[in-house]
Amino acid sequence: MSNWVINHGLSALVIVVWLGINVFLFVHFYIFYEFNPEFFYTRVILGSALAWARAPAACLNFNCLLILLPVCRNLLSFLRGSCSCCRCSARKQLDKNITFHKLVAYMIALHTAIHIVAHLLNFEWFNNSQQSNEDTLDAVLSRLGNNNSLWLNPIRSDSTTPTYVAFTTVAGLTGVIITLALIIMVTSSTDTIRRSYFEVFWFTHHLFVIFFAGLVIHGIGRIVRRQTAASMEVHDFTFCRNRTAEWGKIPECPIPVFEGGEPMTWKWVLAPMILYVFERLIRLYRSQQRVVVTKAVVHPSRVLELQMQKKGFKMEVGQYIFINCASISQLEWHPFTLTSAPEEDYFSVHIRSAGDWTDGMFEAFGASRKETSEQVQPSIAVDGPFGTASEDVFRYEVSVLVGAGIGVTPFASILKSIWYKYEKSDAGLLTKKIYFFWICRETQAFEWFADLLRSLEGQMEQLGKHDFLSYKLYLTGWDSTQATHVKVHIDKETDVVTGLKQKTYYGRPNWDKEFQAIAQTHPKTTVGVFLCGPQPLAKALEQCSNKYSEVNPLGVHFHFNKENF
Repeated sequence: MSNWVINHGLSALVIVVWLGINVFLFVHFYIFYEFNPEFFYTRVILGSALAWARAPAACLNFNCLLILLPVCRNLLSFLRGSCSCCRCSARKQLDKNITFHKLVAYMIALHTAIHIVAHLLNFEWFNNSQQSNEDTLDAVLSRLGNNNSLWLNPIRSDSTTPTYVAFTTVAGLTGVIITLALIIMVTSSTDTIRRSYFEVFWFTHHLFVIFFAGLVIHGIGRIVRRQTAASMEVHDFTFCRNRTAEWGKIPECPIPVFEGGEPMTWKWVLAPMILYVFERLIRLYRSQQRVVVTKAVVHPSRVLELQMQKKGFKMEVGQYIFINCASISQLEWHPFTLTSAPEEDYFSVHIRSAGDWTDGMFEAFGASRKETSEQVQPSIAVDGPFGTASEDVFRYEVSVLVGAGIGVTPFASILKSIWYKYEKSDAGLLTKKIYFFWICRETQAFEWFADLLRSLEGQMEQLGKHDFLSYKLYLTGWDSTQATHVKVHIDKETDVVTGLKQKTYYGRPNWDKEFQAIAQTHPKTTVGVFLCGPQPLAKALEQCSNKYSEVNPLGVHFHFNKENF
């Protein structure tokens, strides 16, 4: 149970609190607008649609306050550093920022839909009341204020249509604009579009500027109106509502006066908008600092390694940066995990060619040759570094690292750093054992990382620490030729695929077996499990982390961590 709390508990608590606030705001404002006497005459025209429009509006304000915070990368990195002395369960919440960002976006979409439907009904009923020739209460109320600004019904002409009002009023026009912006942003944020058409996702997501601008000015038209406090003192609706013919003729029933509510949205979103502006200014400043590409190397499987230097750049293991190459696209920034160690005098990334932008990088930095010189390279800008879950790897005595394909990159940084720490006999190194699993589809993908593993193998043997690192490489795709080649050389001391002493496994890991073995080997240990890979693999590892963690606080516990960009 305690391990479930570590892996899920605070996340569940955050979600419950967030949902609770949404429910509270919805119920509170629904009751307020449904039963507040100031809105009695407004409800005569609109009925319950008034409350159904205003309650989700309050929830929209709250969620629009939150939506920008999870994407303030510098803020999250600062909080992660500030939480370094806190329990890992508190820091883990920061690693789920994108998940929370998505949940808030879905909640915004839900409340927007409710808000729109309610207001479509409101406009229809406003229009029907204005066009009525009868002396019903709603029709009388709609005719008030024709010569001043004290009206209740925003539709001031009986020849107007709801569609016309929607496109000619501030509230209507901004509502249409921000709704279209929201629809485009949500529909272009699916995993399929992000993976296959990242540029579409990137450009359309910047419609948030229009969304927030429209949101701030959406309420300045003040179309939702109520009876003023001064008017209610002299005009008692309980007495006057059935005496419309006497309004303005008897002292007990003067003509009621109405006013629009003060716009509230800007009060909710101003602070996060300012915070985000500062976030972007910091990014802009850092992106203007000169970056020198000291080396560019092409590895097998169309993987490009860039080694860079930048004045004042400081990193920790597992962190990531954003890269921009103006010659490819002046606006696009893409995240890449750092593969260098903090102890090295440069920082590096490995970029796999998997789309238009990465293909452009591959070609720009010499796809046809192994190395390039600085003189022929395009300039690039770097923003970061930013913290991730992998920063916590050295907080555990035992760590399990799982990489899938190019997802091995954060662990390259970790393993290099371990190499340097052992070389310097770092007494502060808490980690005593590392289990490393790398899963790839093709043999060529292993080549660029095998040199590092061979170095670690040799160094650990020299230091008498040959049990410190246990690694298993899994090949999930092979053909009959490869199988025959492996069979012929099965008795070789080193692996025919990687050249390492550890033989390559074919197929996928049996995670139950692996976790069970680790739990038996380290019975009273907290084990950190770190993944950089796809969601199905994350689900399997998270299930095993919970399954093989003991209820006993003194027993073995697996803490699952996943990289999120």
